[in-house]
Amino acid sequence: MRTLLLASLMGATALPALAEEVNVYSHRQPELLKPLTDAFTEATGITVNTAYVDKGMVERLKAEGDRSPADLIMTVDVARLGEVKDAGVTQPVESEALNVVPEALRDADRNWFGLTTRARIVYASKERVAEGEVTTYEDLADPKWKGRICTRPFTHDYNVALTAAHLAHHGPEETKAWLEGIKANLAKQPEGGDRDQVKAIWAGECDISLGNTYYMGQMLADDEQKDWAESVDIVFPVFDGGGTHVNVSGVALAAASPNKDAALKLIEFLVGDEAQKIYAETNHEFPVSDHVERSELVTSWGEFTPDAMSLSEISALRPEALTLIEEVNFDG
Repeated sequence: MRTLLLASLMGATALPALAEEVNVYSHRQPELLKPLTDAFTEATGITVNTAYVDKGMVERLKAEGDRSPADLIMTVDVARLGEVKDAGVTQPVESEALNVVPEALRDADRNWFGLTTRARIVYASKERVAEGEVTTYEDLADPKWKGRICTRPFTHDYNVALTAAHLAHHGPEETKAWLEGIKANLAKQPEGGDRDQVKAIWAGECDISLGNTYYMGQMLADDEQKDWAESVDIVFPVFDGGGTHVNVSGVALAAASPNKDAALKLIEFLVGDEAQKIYAETNHEFPVSDHVERSELVTSWGEFTPDAMSLSEISALRPEALTLIEEVNFDG
């Protein structure tokens, strides 16, 4: 009996350990994350499985409930990060390593953390817009821009977040008037994405547009879009009494994470120097870590002062911001 028991124990210890893995639900295309996940796997031996969930992230996680295989949620925009938190499909994370993320760029309850930042800037025609002609977001409602502005729909998350930031600075009455002013200045009905607006400037359909900084890097790397990019300057507007609006790509730990320890290792890796350098070089984004420099291309776009408004506060105002956008029928 003793011999059989010893043999059984020895056999159990001889079994190979199960390989660690992390399952990621991502709003971002897997190819954008692959350089990061490959580096993490090489450093730790932990496999990363990425599922691209373009739409219905919250609905999917709620439907899966406690059986969900998701460990991490990776997405862009504070609105989407706030959405998954508010839906109760995330959980708070305590880790000193994550304190490298500035307080303004992480959830006050530590349910999500920014991984990179991007500024919501103005693309301005090199030929038709003078230097210093636009300096603030409030300027966009000035009648001097009548018939000169292009934008993607304002109901898009990027513009909802910008509107929520304006709301945080100025309140609902001024924000509604601001939205009405910009709408009156549009050259055409909102449509397409940020790069489409730069194409419209290149084609002479408008003179300025709103966009995220990293699109400049993407356009310059594209043979067709390079001409669009070279037709505009990047302008970093500010809020009156504030700075330039920044948004984030971020990560949250799923509420039902089956591989919590491995998932935490990946979050900590993503805010570390190696991953932050990869973000800076390949995605043309600003690192959240002060330890990592911007890429040469991103540095060439110039310096700016990020708005100090907490993204948690901005996220909380997004429903009211969307209501105001719909009240003025901005996209109609």
